[in-house]
Amino acid sequence: MDTTLADVLGVLDRLYDPSWAESWDAVGLVTGDPGQVVRRVLFAVDPMREVVDEAIRGEFDLLVTHHPLLLKGVNSVAATTPKGRVIHDLIRSGTALHVCHTNADNANPGVSDALAAALGLEETRPLKAMAGDPMDKVVVYVPVGETQQMIDALAAAGAGQVGDYERAAWSSTGEETFRPLDGADPTIGKVGEIERVASDRVEMVLPRRRRRAVVEALRAAHSFEEPAFDLYEMAALPSTRGGGRVGVLAEALPLRRFAEVVAERLPKTQHGVRVSGDPERVIETVAVVGGAGDSEFERVRAAGVDAYVTADLRHHPATEARAYDEGPALVDVAHWASEWPWLKDAERLLIAGLAEQGSTVDTHISTLCTDAWTLRL
Repeated sequence: MDTTLADVLGVLDRLYDPSWAESWDAVGLVTGDPGQVVRRVLFAVDPMREVVDEAIRGEFDLLVTHHPLLLKGVNSVAATTPKGRVIHDLIRSGTALHVCHTNADNANPGVSDALAAALGLEETRPLKAMAGDPMDKVVVYVPVGETQQMIDALAAAGAGQVGDYERAAWSSTGEETFRPLDGADPTIGKVGEIERVASDRVEMVLPRRRRRAVVEALRAAHSFEEPAFDLYEMAALPSTRGGGRVGVLAEALPLRRFAEVVAERLPKTQHGVRVSGDPERVIETVAVVGGAGDSEFERVRAAGVDAYVTADLRHHPATEARAYDEGPALVDVAHWASEWPWLKDAERLLIAGLAEQGSTVDTHISTLCTDAWTLRL
């Protein structure tokens, strides 16, 4: 059976949910028909002219990039501009373009996980943890004989998903009591008489976005005219997703040697690796941010790490960061090089996700260096 673009996007959106992207970002499908067949996929950091040409020459059906082609809104994609020509060429060649940017930064595993793994960091955690998805808990009281039917109905509406488990519920048996009043049409009991019913208290968690669907399912499944239930908003817990990572080296290294490891394990660029700090300083704990990271200095200092590896460090934020005696050493790498390791992760996870569906595609990782700097004197 052919693999469609929709099949591939379904896996990518589970790995890098568009809702995880920052509000200013532009992620998702740029060109392509969800119904088109996808046999070959090319992964790259940037949708630059040379990368698009590589995709078209190689007859790739889909180009997946980290950086957006159209980050800012446009009112024309005429072929009179470089980006307009790229759009026209992609469409003419039938090459789809899909972007996973800050949603891949915030994923787990994501861009900074790949960077941390490349540098040998262990016991990693997010530097900037996202808030967990808002969750509710529904509690419903249901006659004992209807308990399993109720759990099934709530699960079908989106409740009871806990990690890799579904239909997760807690129940305990007790007694409901009530007196139907005039105008009531009781399923059990008579108007004006006190009734006692052996009932189960059923508790299930649910994403807050599924609240209405779960309540509607509860009312539809319950045999009572007025089912007794409660909804609780649960406290938000830190997520395992988020930007950056903090980890520990398996073996402490002098800063000079650690910087050499960074240079050895990331792709070579004209930018190279720049270091700020005492070369003999011992490095054990490290924070990393794939891409531009000088906006995260406050969090990095709060993490108490020995070194910070990121890209695009500017003079003033860097000198201010170094003004703190207890601050971390700085290791500045090329933006492209810091994010390139993610391509291998994305390729591996896409292949695995499609295999679970019985699908397969041919994949390739672009090795074209699209870093902005092309000469160092």
